[in-house]
Amino acid sequence: MSDHHEPLDMTVVDHQAHAVREPDAILRVPTAQIALSTASVYPESTASAFEIASRLGYDGIEVMVWTDRVSQDTTALRYLSDHYGIPILAIHAPCLLITQRVWGSDPWAKLRRAQRMAEAVGASTVVVHPPFRWQREYARGFVEGLQRMREETDVKFAVENMFPWRARGREMEAYAPGWNVLDEDYDHYTLDLSHTATARNDALAVAKAMGERLAHVHLADGTGSSKDEHLVPGRGTQPCAELLELLARQEYSGSIVLEVNTRRVSREQREADLAEALAFTRLNLAAAMEVPERR
Repeated sequence: MSDHHEPLDMTVVDHQAHAVREPDAILRVPTAQIALSTASVYPESTASAFEIASRLGYDGIEVMVWTDRVSQDTTALRYLSDHYGIPILAIHAPCLLITQRVWGSDPWAKLRRAQRMAEAVGASTVVVHPPFRWQREYARGFVEGLQRMREETDVKFAVENMFPWRARGREMEAYAPGWNVLDEDYDHYTLDLSHTATARNDALAVAKAMGERLAHVHLADGTGSSKDEHLVPGRGTQPCAELLELLARQEYSGSIVLEVNTRRVSREQREADLAEALAFTRLNLAAAMEVPERR
């Protein structure tokens, strides 16, 4: 038997068998950046949040302004951002119960200071809660006041959806004009999925109702209890994965901030939880889009 082989005639190769098949769909991944809230590392410091976010591969930081002096200091925040090479994407104004005295007691002065900080560090968004009921004068002019401030700056004031307070089977309205931000004409919204869980709202319906005004997302999970849980996405009952896919289909370009509760775990477990939260978000922030038929 001869070892000589005739050259292969490529004209007789079954080209159909070797043809590259066109995909039926492609994955669409939006340009949204995934950030870590400094609140997610509590009781560790604001500085620790920058270090952890940088090491785990987050795209940016949201600074929760609270009693940590560094969180209130624009110069210190700029240094941390430069040192760790991670941008500050948003400032959360000090409007929680525990931050009522941070930056004084005048709520409008706090928002102006948050705006100036955002402008100085290059953040595009200030997250703000609706006023508490006892802040009567602030509440009366809140909607119109935000609209006036919006005309003075490119920074977006994204009002966060809240929830009714519940205790012993009773509900209390703690916010004014109200906890349901969809009842008011705000220019921009922050959607928080731990809050939709506590409010027992349909998170996807809320997102769709916010429409193009949805400027910012706090991604966390919850089980629908009366407690604002802020679980790692995927550990509760909220449609976290479905929301991320919806955002991908809509080519959402705002920030997605992991705001989860790790206060009662070890440093090792905290980092594992924050790595898991980031991986979940990156994995699900994509949507299959059909490829148009070629003519």
